[in-house]
Amino acid sequence: MSGTQELSLIDQQEAIMAKIEHKGLTKKKIFQRILLITLGAILMGVGLEIFLVPNKVIDGGITGISIMLSYMTGWKLGIFLFLFNIPFIFLGYKQIGKTFALSTLYGIVILSITTTILHPVPAFTQDILLATVFGGILLGAGVGLVIRYGGSLDGTEILAILFNNKLPFSVGEIIMFFNLFILGSAGFVFSWDRAMYSLIAYFVAYKTIDITITGLDESKSVWIISDNASQIGDAIMNRLGRGVTYLNGEGAYSGDHKKVIFCVINRLEEAKLKEIVTENDDSAFLAVADIAEVRGGRFKKRDIH
Repeated sequence: MSGTQELSLIDQQEAIMAKIEHKGLTKKKIFQRILLITLGAILMGVGLEIFLVPNKVIDGGITGISIMLSYMTGWKLGIFLFLFNIPFIFLGYKQIGKTFALSTLYGIVILSITTTILHPVPAFTQDILLATVFGGILLGAGVGLVIRYGGSLDGTEILAILFNNKLPFSVGEIIMFFNLFILGSAGFVFSWDRAMYSLIAYFVAYKTIDITITGLDESKSVWIISDNASQIGDAIMNRLGRGVTYLNGEGAYSGDHKKVIFCVINRLEEAKLKEIVTENDDSAFLAVADIAEVRGGRFKKRDIH
């Protein structure tokens, strides 16, 4: 066999492996993801336009910046939400993957359309405290649903993950810094009592996301036991860009020897990891736990394309 033929055969094998590693979602799962991301984006839009925005209460992140700019310019909120999140969708593609980027793009489009349609609708209540609490609940439920099914509705977290590689702060600390600055700015744009109500709305939304998604910490440890451990491990490295560690395990009752996969991911990657495990072994044992802090080792994500 000539060198050219050998290279051709290698290319064919790599193409076959790529197809195996990127198995498509079933139509049922695609429909479920689209439906729930749509619902999440609509819930967030309702929370913003029917409760928070008419009462001059803002959220953190890109959403908060968009609300203030919409108020100062008179432009519709949906325009700013869409334009400001576009750069972060590209960052999300590089940092997390294609599926996450597409899910995020779809969610942002639905959110922008929802806020535009609901903008003329009058506020549900003029009571600022009620608007703050219920707006925060709807917003948090919407964001939580979208994150749970593999997307995001705000680019702040993606930016924080990117900065985390260059700054000596955790993702959570970077997000908190951004949001304190943004929420504090509401005092200058609206009034200081509105800034304090905005802090309440942010806290309510955060806790609602916590209820919607099991575990909100930016880092999670993952333990996987499967007969297809090598296949799952390769898919995690190739599709998430995360390093994995193989451990040798033995069942106490059965005495069977099993290969155990250990890795650390961030919360936005959890949906993708579960998808990878299910594709390769739907009966695999999977345990996901929150981690308060990660240092050293090879937690830094390698680029994926």
